[in-house]
Amino acid sequence: MPLQFCHEFDNENISIKHMDVKRVVKLKELIGQLSPDQFRHSFSSREECLEILAHAKWADGYICRNCGNDKYCAGGTPFSRRCTRCKKDESATAHTIFHHCRIDLPLAFEMAYLVCGAPSIPALELSKSLETRHTTCLNFKKRILQCIQSDGNIIRSE
Repeated sequence: MPLQFCHEFDNENISIKHMDVKRVVKLKELIGQLSPDQFRHSFSSREECLEILAHAKWADGYICRNCGNDKYCAGGTPFSRRCTRCKKDESATAHTIFHHCRIDLPLAFEMAYLVCGAPSIPALELSKSLETRHTTCLNFKKRILQCIQSDGNIIRSE
């Protein structure tokens, strides 16, 4: 079962600063519950964003993309996983729409929040409100919209 764009976390509740999330299926379902201030508070640090991504990405278990092994240990960066067989690290953002994102992860989540709430929001408005370059906003907005308009999966197929 593919993971949806802010898809299912794990079987247990995850407390996201005053909000219990239980198997959220899509990003819109997660962020639809939050006001802009609650969203910024819940996704205020890189670690919080990585934790949410890691729970979502590996909700159905970890499988190494390199060798197929399902055993792992902690990787070299926060919330990454290292295969115990081939020793390859995989970050929480790898193979997601946030992979190789050139802006800070909380800012990228905020942009996803704004675009999901109003898909027709101009990139110039995003640029001004997030104090980020227009081209950066344009490119990441395009990535978010492609994800939403295709199958909604946060995990990219290779």
